Amino acid sequence: MSAYLDAVGTRPVIYDGATGTWLQTQGLTADDFGGESFDGCNELLNVHRPDVVAALHRAYLDVGADVVETNTFGAFGVPLDEYGIADRAYELAAAGASIARTTADDYEGRFVAGSMGPGTKFPTLGQIAYADLRDYFEIEAAGLLDGGVDLLIIETQFDLLALKAAVNGARRAMRATGRDVPLQTQVTIELTGRMLPGTEIGAALTAMQALGPDVVGINCATGPVEMYEAVRHLTANATVPVSVIPNAG
Repeated sequence: MSAYLDAVGTRPVIYDGATGTWLQTQGLTADDFGGESFDGCNELLNVHRPDVVAALHRAYLDVGADVVETNTFGAFGVPLDEYGIADRAYELAAAGASIARTTADDYEGRFVAGSMGPGTKFPTLGQIAYADLRDYFEIEAAGLLDGGVDLLIIETQFDLLALKAAVNGARRAMRATGRDVPLQTQVTIELTGRMLPGTEIGAALTAMQALGPDVVGINCATGPVEMYEAVRHLTANATVPVSVIPNAG
């Protein structure tokens, strides 16, 4: 068993807070992202302003977070292609993981979660081919693994087919890199009480568990109060540990 899963199995494990809103407080300019055309692409800070990304992680570690997530939520082909830099996915993912790893190693017993967000395209609606999305996720996961993450967190997923693509891409990367780390899969539930396409939490849990992750959960979208029913279902029915990472509400 990994040290992360050992911790999860014995006590509550506390994650860090938001990345994007924290970065917005730092007075960054377009130059920090590499130029006007890249303004707002947070993943580029991993190479242009690694000091800022390290400060982000340190801020959460200093107040006691057990886990920091890499600044790689959009470090794969779909969102990066919006900036014309899809070919830099591995580089940005590996850089983000390396910064988090180096920073976390200054603290005892902390973990680095490699963040893999959903992107902007629905494979279920035919906006992107499943195999293409899987391959994009594989490249990102390879960078995260090579950068030294303790686990991969496939998060904020609004489409179960995209979640499957991310899980399978991550597993392909693990085989290719020779590193086997825990997988944590999380869907996002809207104020309607369902995922964006209308999927309810019971169906989401069934689909997630069929993929064999080590942890299942929900994150983002709503605050703690609105998540209550979904969390109640997960804790009553999940066969693996449950993660709950709400936004501010």
